[in-house]
Amino acid sequence: MEPRITIPFSKDILKFENVEAEADRISRRLKDDILVVLKRKGAVIGISGGIDSSVTLALTVKAIGSENVIGIMLPEKDSSPESKEFALKLAGKLNIKTLEEEITRALDGFGCYRRRDEAVTAIFPEYNPNDFKMKIGINQSGLNQFLPPVFSLTIIGSDGKAKSKILPIKEYLQIVAASNFKQRCRMSMLYYHAERLHFAMIGTPNKHEVEQGFFVKNGDGGADIMPIAHLYKSQVYQLAEHLGIPEEIIKRTPTSDTYSAEQTQEEFFFQMPYLEMDLIWYGLENGVPEEEVGKVLGKTKEEIRHIYNNLIRKKKTTEYLRMAPITY
Repeated sequence: MEPRITIPFSKDILKFENVEAEADRISRRLKDDILVVLKRKGAVIGISGGIDSSVTLALTVKAIGSENVIGIMLPEKDSSPESKEFALKLAGKLNIKTLEEEITRALDGFGCYRRRDEAVTAIFPEYNPNDFKMKIGINQSGLNQFLPPVFSLTIIGSDGKAKSKILPIKEYLQIVAASNFKQRCRMSMLYYHAERLHFAMIGTPNKHEVEQGFFVKNGDGGADIMPIAHLYKSQVYQLAEHLGIPEEIIKRTPTSDTYSAEQTQEEFFFQMPYLEMDLIWYGLENGVPEEEVGKVLGKTKEEIRHIYNNLIRKKKTTEYLRMAPITY
């Protein structure tokens, strides 16, 4: 792999020289895309109190004004109460209108919880959703060893005791397929409001989520515009500071907010801290030699090579998520 960058690789390589200029550039394009390209009157955004949706919301308000933006909260019975609390705090600061659509009954209609719990009880017969919380997670050590991902299922009782088992592929696929009803239900509700108002639907995924496949096809991957899809996670945080996102949101640990037990994005999918992941992903994309990246991050050349290979594999295996429908 031949190096393509001309500036030295360092921990600061992803810092914006002028974060205000980047915010202005995104906002100008967002305004043009909403009003001119899509010919819509405003924007709808699903707000969750997370860093990505918060930065996307602030950029959209900067682009077209608070009076033309609606934030929609889409909680269900497994959602963290913090999500609504933080979303409302930011909405109040930005002076936007909000709507709340509780989607638990819709998910019940899809059989979301029943289908998920059926797979969980196949692994843990004692599990029931009234007495236990659950989550799935990926092995953390495999990233440095070029091992395929191995998922585990964890249930946590009301006494706080946790049990974990390796998750067979059949049950893993059923849990994920059932849980994906949540993102697809939210997408449908967001488009309902976007269409009734003749607004654009603004998506919130960042660069890692899009390119590594951490999204649900036709779920949170469905949108008219994704204004932060080019940004590394650390760059999203830089914009958050510049845009005045509340400190509680900036300090909140990124979570999938999908399962009843609390779970971080790192635990479920990314396998490493975002600051480290950003730099390694940048190094991979820009042909930085493994040894050079390793020196900056305190890792061996072999460790970086394994992570490079795992990131390449993750991108390849999720390519179908980014594909448009195949037509004949």
